[in-house]
Amino acid sequence: MTTHRPGPTYAREAEAIRRGVMPVAGCDEAGRGPLAGPVVAAAVILDPLRIPDGLNDSKKLTAARRERLFDEICASAEIAIAVAPPARIDRDNILQASLWALAQAVRSLASKPKLVFVDGRDRLKLACESVPVIGGDGIVASIAAASILAKVTRDRLMMQLGLAHPEYGFEKHKGYGTGLHCARLAQFGVTPHHRNSFAPVRAASGN
Repeated sequence: MTTHRPGPTYAREAEAIRRGVMPVAGCDEAGRGPLAGPVVAAAVILDPLRIPDGLNDSKKLTAARRERLFDEICASAEIAIAVAPPARIDRDNILQASLWALAQAVRSLASKPKLVFVDGRDRLKLACESVPVIGGDGIVASIAAASILAKVTRDRLMMQLGLAHPEYGFEKHKGYGTGLHCARLAQFGVTPHHRNSFAPVRAASGN
């Protein structure tokens, strides 16, 4: 028998607010795994009276649904986005670059949160409390909202890279190490948008 798992809820944020801890933010990132492009992080403070319907882990939503929710979140919540480019990823490693981007997104919020829920297992270096939630984009509403913002923003950036470098097909694979991407890497070499610290990119560059 399968167990039904409900989607993300606002329960954890509401509990913190009942304790007088507010504002409460959620944050998430997109793009740890790809061979090219930035890591994009988003932070969101949801309005408890205007929570968009259908929030979920961005990976469980269609592209069209993510786009609609992106607009609804931007219209109803306080948001901030930060980007860690390939150069920072290569310098600091992918985990540290992701944590930096997440912290930057939180710091960029107009309202300074007293509590931040973070997708994953790592705490952020912030002046406020941060609480990691493994699988948080499927549990905590504000993290789910952040995952949608991060994913849509990154996909749009990769579409732009696809226009600038049509031979690589970035608009199709979004920088992930698909067969198409690896074949184009072998054929055309490395761009400034590739992550040189990732093994397939090193191999393509001959290092």
